[in-house]
Order: sequence, then C-alpha cells, then structure tokens
Amino acid sequence: MMPLTMAQPGQTVVIRKVTGKDEVRQHLAELGFVVEEAVTVISVIGGNLICKVKDSRVALNRDMACRIMI
Repeated sequence: MMPLTMAQPGQTVVIRKVTGKDEVRQHLAELGFVVEEAVTVISVIGGNLICKVKDSRVALNRDMACRIMI
C-alpha cells in the first residue's frame, strides 16, 4: 500500500484503507473516499490533488491525501 499522493495524474486507483481519527475518516467517507472505491487523479498542484470520485471532482490537500492508502 502507498498513499494517494504517489498516484500520477490520469491514473485510476482503488482505495484500500483510510487512516486517521474517526472525524477525518468520516469526513473523507462523506466525500466518497471509501474502501474499494475507484479514484482518478485529475491533477497535482503543489502537492494538492484534484481527484474524481463517484462522478464528482474533489480537491484534497496533501495531508488528507496522505491518509488515503491505495
């Protein structure tokens, strides 16, 4: 497993684990970042990611993206 920040733009990956405190995991789940969900990295700007998950585009800062394991 590796953090979502290691994925390249245009790459589609599957979430294997979401780490962090309960509040953080709940927030990410509400955004659509749940285990076994496919995520496409749209772009990376300054370490921050724009991802496509469940037909929505979501911007994540580097800290939040590091909590999502692929």
